[in-house]
Amino acid sequence: MKKQPFHNFVVDHMTFLVEPDLYKTTYALFRVIFGVGREDLIYEKRSNWPGQKKPSSMTFAARVGMEKDARVPSQAIFAVVQPTEPKTRSSHVRAMLKNRGGSCHWQHVALRTPDLLGFHKFCVERGVNFITPILKDADEDLIQVFSGEWTVPGAAKPSATFFEFVQRDPSAELLKQLETASNRQAWFRDKTFLGLYGEKENEYKRGRAVPFIDDALSRRIAARLKGREVFEIEDSQLEQVEADMLDYAAARARKARPAVAA
Repeated sequence: MKKQPFHNFVVDHMTFLVEPDLYKTTYALFRVIFGVGREDLIYEKRSNWPGQKKPSSMTFAARVGMEKDARVPSQAIFAVVQPTEPKTRSSHVRAMLKNRGGSCHWQHVALRTPDLLGFHKFCVERGVNFITPILKDADEDLIQVFSGEWTVPGAAKPSATFFEFVQRDPSAELLKQLETASNRQAWFRDKTFLGLYGEKENEYKRGRAVPFIDDALSRRIAARLKGREVFEIEDSQLEQVEADMLDYAAARARKARPAVAA
């Protein structure tokens, strides 16, 4: 399989969900054990639900390291999130923690690519689902997009695991291209987290999270590889899988295209 320049991924950041009883302890461990100073706290967002005596911290992001010898500095960043909604109110974060049956779990990994638009087009052409358009964060000189969840076909519960793909320090030409694109939308730093939070909350209220790929395509790939172990899968079979993905996405796009009046 051919590796494209936009496949040169590095981990940009990860999101960590924790139970409320562990949230403040997590903050303390990051500050003390991981050496996170106040200058390393990227953001801290709060909620103020009706009936609360004072605002609650929903999330904080902490930088635990940075390499500066690069045009775009390489940083290790963790975003920590707790459910703050009242017990009587829907909370996708609480549902994610309950579904996974633990005190905490990793929700998503953000992978940085040098060409987000190229990678996004590559994915869409192969049937990958995204829950947002490509978003621009002016505060961080960042563009980003969020995928559907990694899911077994027909699963009773969402997996609560998805990907974010980002590109940092986009060129003026690229930003101009985004401004004229049909999926143009801008969320600044204070809205990016809340926008994603709201999108996931809506999915969990509906009881159906958007999958990374449609169930039908996932079953098609599984059927193509049935009876083979990973070490038995040849490149020729992967080429057939990719052809299946391209065919599926093209058929879906044709079906979604509005009919032209005679």
